[in-house]
Amino acid sequence: MKIAIIGTGYVGLPTGVGFAELGNEVVCVDKQAEKVAALKAGVLTIFEVGLEELFQKNVKNQRLQFTLDTKEAVHDADVVLIAVGTPPNPVTKEADLQYIYAAAEEMAAYLNGYTVVATKSTVPVGTGDEIEKIIRGKNPNADFDAVSLPEFLREGFAVHDFFEPDRVVVGADSQRAKAIMAELYKPFVGKTELMFVKRRSAETIKYASNAFLAMKIHYINEMADFCEKAGADIFEVAKGMGADKRIGNRFLNPGPGYGGSCFPKDTNAMACMGKKYGAPLSLIEAAIRGNDLRKTKMAERILKAVKQIPSAKIAVWGLAFKNGTDDIRESPAMQIVEQMLKNNADICAYDPKAVTNAKKVLNDKVKYAQSALEAAKDADVVAVLTEWPEFAEVNLTELKSIMKTPKIVDLRNMLKEKNPQNEGFEYWCIGKRDDA
Repeated sequence: MKIAIIGTGYVGLPTGVGFAELGNEVVCVDKQAEKVAALKAGVLTIFEVGLEELFQKNVKNQRLQFTLDTKEAVHDADVVLIAVGTPPNPVTKEADLQYIYAAAEEMAAYLNGYTVVATKSTVPVGTGDEIEKIIRGKNPNADFDAVSLPEFLREGFAVHDFFEPDRVVVGADSQRAKAIMAELYKPFVGKTELMFVKRRSAETIKYASNAFLAMKIHYINEMADFCEKAGADIFEVAKGMGADKRIGNRFLNPGPGYGGSCFPKDTNAMACMGKKYGAPLSLIEAAIRGNDLRKTKMAERILKAVKQIPSAKIAVWGLAFKNGTDDIRESPAMQIVEQMLKNNADICAYDPKAVTNAKKVLNDKVKYAQSALEAAKDADVVAVLTEWPEFAEVNLTELKSIMKTPKIVDLRNMLKEKNPQNEGFEYWCIGKRDDA
């Protein structure tokens, strides 16, 4: 099939690579000339585990192409996927749909023959109706159907999730569109469930799923706080909870709070939709408030560890919102760093992939290191903020030898199994009292 993808970010690019790998002809369009030039030259513009090899392969065989010209991408397409950003409004926190609507308006004149316009971006309920209205208003003769095709790609696992999805959800209100989408996802038959639902249901499923997972994360973080006060062990508690099949063991890892490009944005948007439709979502609203407050609490926990040390140096391990990506959007690590900077903290930071993006935000407010140990040299405390596997492999004897004061505040519980206390460290993790 011929597929056009509008947007080459963390959703559009892995999706385009994936469909090209399945044998489709894919053209990705983007408005950023520098980005398109890089992609045409075979240079990936994002980091995603496993993406590089497939990207290079499909650029080379010309099944994957890039352009600035919407007409070139859309004119002969069987399916057009909209994968542009829907950032939160800085005031209302609602999803900003200007890029979605601009894409619909621009593509309208170039639709040629029957086309399925599928919204891959995460959008509020009813957006598909508006897309359909915009296209018909601009091109009354267009032969198309607008469908919702919510994405469920986890950053750091996007390639895996594309080829091994838990489910594929298609919100389509016409049999013609369903037939095209069934053909597009034919390689997945027998591997996963292809769910056809109402368009508005598909738009809701994405938000409902992310909001539920965000609440689960916030819940285990609150349980971790309780365990620290009550003398219980959150790791034992989470294991006991997770053994219940009704609950499951995923997303029961305590930490500094949820972040990234999806959970904060989607929970806020879902809460806004609840108010819009007169159906307040109190659990989601409470999770949002608690998660925001948690970043401040975690920053205070790190600063407390060096409160008695004049001009203390803090080594930060991790800036990305999670391992496997260079994305710093709504990163708990970044928010904790920024909170500590308000207290004039002296910080040296290291991240295997996210430093370039972090520098665009933090500039020279912090120092940057080329390795975890370099960041920790002469430090009074190491703060583990992102769960990169290499942090769990650090040699504690070597780490202690280069630090000024052997203290670790491990907000990802990466070093817990290595028992840093036995190596002479003062060690704090999440969800377990020091004397418990």
